[in-house]
Amino acid sequence: MSTSLVSGRTILHCRVQKFKEKGHQQVSFASGITYGNSVQKQFSRLYSAPKILRAQGYGFSRTPFNVNKASLRTIVVSCSSECSTKYFDFVVVGSGVAGLRYALEVSKYGCVAIITKSEPQESNTNYAQGGVSAVLCPSDSVENHMRDTIVAGAHLCDEETVRVVCTEGPDRIRELISIGASFDHKDDGNLHLAREGGHSHHRIVHAADMTGREIERALLKAVNDDPNIFMFQHHFAIDLLTSQDDSGIHCHGIDTLNSETQQVVRFISKVTLLASGGAGHIYPSTTNPPVATGDGVAMAHRAQAVISNMEFVQFHPTALADEGLPRKPKQKRENAFLITEAVRGDGGILYNQAMERFMPFYDERAELAPRDVVARSIDDQLKKRKEKYVLLDISHKPQEKILSHFPNIAAECLRHGLDITQSPIPVVPAAHYMCGGVRAGLHGETNIKGLYVAGEVACTGLHGANRLASNSLLEALVFARRAVGPSIDHMFESGHLDINVSSSWAIPKFPTSMKGDLLAHIVRRTKEIREELQSIMWDYVGIVRSTSRLMTAEWKIGELETEWETFLFRMGWEPTMVALEACEMRNLFCCAKLVVRSALARHESRGLHFTIDFPHLEESKRTPTIIFPSTPMKVTWSSQQLQRQVKVPS
Repeated sequence: MSTSLVSGRTILHCRVQKFKEKGHQQVSFASGITYGNSVQKQFSRLYSAPKILRAQGYGFSRTPFNVNKASLRTIVVSCSSECSTKYFDFVVVGSGVAGLRYALEVSKYGCVAIITKSEPQESNTNYAQGGVSAVLCPSDSVENHMRDTIVAGAHLCDEETVRVVCTEGPDRIRELISIGASFDHKDDGNLHLAREGGHSHHRIVHAADMTGREIERALLKAVNDDPNIFMFQHHFAIDLLTSQDDSGIHCHGIDTLNSETQQVVRFISKVTLLASGGAGHIYPSTTNPPVATGDGVAMAHRAQAVISNMEFVQFHPTALADEGLPRKPKQKRENAFLITEAVRGDGGILYNQAMERFMPFYDERAELAPRDVVARSIDDQLKKRKEKYVLLDISHKPQEKILSHFPNIAAECLRHGLDITQSPIPVVPAAHYMCGGVRAGLHGETNIKGLYVAGEVACTGLHGANRLASNSLLEALVFARRAVGPSIDHMFESGHLDINVSSSWAIPKFPTSMKGDLLAHIVRRTKEIREELQSIMWDYVGIVRSTSRLMTAEWKIGELETEWETFLFRMGWEPTMVALEACEMRNLFCCAKLVVRSALARHESRGLHFTIDFPHLEESKRTPTIIFPSTPMKVTWSSQQLQRQVKVPS
């Protein structure tokens, strides 16, 4: 486990040709872990406020720097037979709400590359149904939102972060509306505000049950219209490019694999933002899209970023249970279909298959209890009754209200013979959200200079031990905006990009020398290994845990990783080789080990981490889990960068 506490080239000036495809632009060519308040303060406030923010009082209202936008249409590209290198002021990894919102702001100051693993719209944002929480009702208050967030987070939240997010949230919603996002309104013209589990007030801004899709649409349109933003789709992020000197670790960009051409593309940048989402696919059933394989957390960990709170994996209580549908899907879903929290917020009731309502026996808030409580309650029912799903019933509500509030859910269920206005919905918990991630300060800064994080990949301290419903999109919007100031400072302090810096790192290579049948064999075996890892995580690191089962998981994952790597290298694989399936697998191994190691370190039950060996919450342990970088105890392919970190002499 790689954790502890503590070529010849030609320079081308290429005219960039932009064209529209599907509405988007493209460019044409723990070994040791501790807790402690001092540690928490040290890493939650990594840097002082950037100069731009100090000067402007966090207002971001000043006139942007004078930028010659015409000059930005020329990108310097260095080429070799194995790799092309592209130079940008800003590189953004991920095309969800955090990455897109950040790109729209920093594009006022320089040229921006957005790297996205699949289609631009394929992100967790696009699958978010419920909405965005913000204080927009006169009867609500920032203090109420803060209290709900902290209670849901089992009092592990960073209070300063919570205040910042809850205070700035309303302005971020207004910005989305000004960009073009359309949300539901009441007859009086005011926003329709829904209520979800854990919230004391109606404060969820939504677009029916497809809020994420609407936000993604509006942001992608704005990005498409921006001449300084360039979208590189089907580019898989491999590893960060880092160097180290006496002042610390510096990020210089990222290597990617174009999964369509199988060419490695190197991006050199002054500033890099990781907004790559979560790691839901370390589990066999997840609401996350297929792209959510923990790439950002794994890359940052290998680059020696500080990681925090990885034990807190949120299982959404209500994913659609295909086994309970009248007509089962013909093929296994790549990701579970989410039944939004808002169904329970609108009065949905949970029953077991004997039609016995059970939530009031577990919590006085019943169906409106926080997600960790509801998920554990359902899990307990399933185990006691030896059943595979429970039932969520909203059919007692008026038909027109159900269909207007949940059209997407109604349509999906109807496809499989279920009318939710007449019958209950079969549901089961599924992996949903990573509350932990790369440790970030109040402006998205990390312990690596030039590297910022926002969205699910980040651990800002907002969610604590359990995320309050609809706080994720809010956090992404707030931190994407707050990362702008220090990013601009860093860009201008960095000066000109060195076109020779790309040669400092070895170039990964696609295994073109391997025969097709051999590669196919590697892909098949890797898929099998992936399913085995997911089964281990579900069986041993699920909703309810124990020390012995966590230790078993740690051993089994280590053995499985060794087996896979031995197989790879026996087949002729080399450490610098890259392919999509293999790189995803190394990231899944890395994130799974981080989750297990963090879970073993927490000797209490708090929020999403419930262990039968320490079933009670301990006030003395109300501190985050911190995983510091160090030399790994056991070096594996997943735990080290493909391109070794450059050491800069003092």
